[in-house]
Amino acid sequence: MANSDERRFEVLRAIVADYVSNQEPVGSKAIVDRHNLGVSSATVRNDMATLEEDGYITQPHTSAGRIPTDKGYRLFVDRLSDIKPLSAAERRAITNFLDSGTDLDDVLRRSVRLLAQLTRQVAVVQYPTMTNSTVRHLEVVPLTPARLMLVLITDTGRVDQRSVDLGDVITEDDIARLRGVLNTALAGRRLSDAAARLAELPEQSPGELRDALTRVCTVLIESLVEHPEERLVLGGTANLTRNVADFPGSLRQVLEALEEQVVVLKLLAAARNPGAITVRIGEENEDEQMRSTSVVSIGYGMDDMLLGGMGVVGPTRMDYPSTIAAVRAVANYVGQILAGR
Repeated sequence: MANSDERRFEVLRAIVADYVSNQEPVGSKAIVDRHNLGVSSATVRNDMATLEEDGYITQPHTSAGRIPTDKGYRLFVDRLSDIKPLSAAERRAITNFLDSGTDLDDVLRRSVRLLAQLTRQVAVVQYPTMTNSTVRHLEVVPLTPARLMLVLITDTGRVDQRSVDLGDVITEDDIARLRGVLNTALAGRRLSDAAARLAELPEQSPGELRDALTRVCTVLIESLVEHPEERLVLGGTANLTRNVADFPGSLRQVLEALEEQVVVLKLLAAARNPGAITVRIGEENEDEQMRSTSVVSIGYGMDDMLLGGMGVVGPTRMDYPSTIAAVRAVANYVGQILAGR
């Protein structure tokens, strides 16, 4: 970029920083006073006129101040060279808080709470996609002589429980055999392959177990094809109401959209690789209800395996560097925790 372009970008950066911080339109005098740009107020005014003409800033009313547009925020985010790193104390707090999660549900609930606190936005985490998980173990627990509880445990720590009526009593020895047959067939197998394996299992098993196995396999297949990865944990919705002015006439629409899980799932769908941040600003959001928001999302997982998405939703007037750093850190720790379970 030429020097004048670089200088104009520094002016834009100053406007973004001051507007995010103070929620007030920014004038040339304030930029000269607060930011050491080494140029006169007249030069800054000329740069602001060019930035406005190019669509990066706008004048919200008759005051002398300007605010960034969606296009201005996009240029600012695209040119972020330094993401403010979290302090050692913040990183320690994240690790300690998430490490003490008792199971997958608890870890994800804690992640959402933590992300909402760190960013002061709405946080959302998608449950691990079952298709990428493998079966660690299937426990078969008798509830009555003719009723069993099936507990499917995956390598990501997910636990699914289902009960099944056998229609007839079953002995403890047969339950043990059933458990052995099922675990031999399923342990270490990807969930995407498990349903097909279960479908053929009854025909390959001893005749006396066939009826019970057919009922058990039917219930397990139903569990596997229900796409539990479409479950979400949402937190910090009240954070949106702190700055109603950021959503002129549209806060209710945003809250309604967040209640529709399909909208939020679409927002997270851009996450394809663990660790890759996606930022969608204002009009870049496909859903009309979300056009007054920015969404910072990321995939979390283990090594190169994507398990799910997480992110935050807030106004376009967002502290992007800090938000991106927090989303990246929490996703990284969640991936590590699930890998160690």
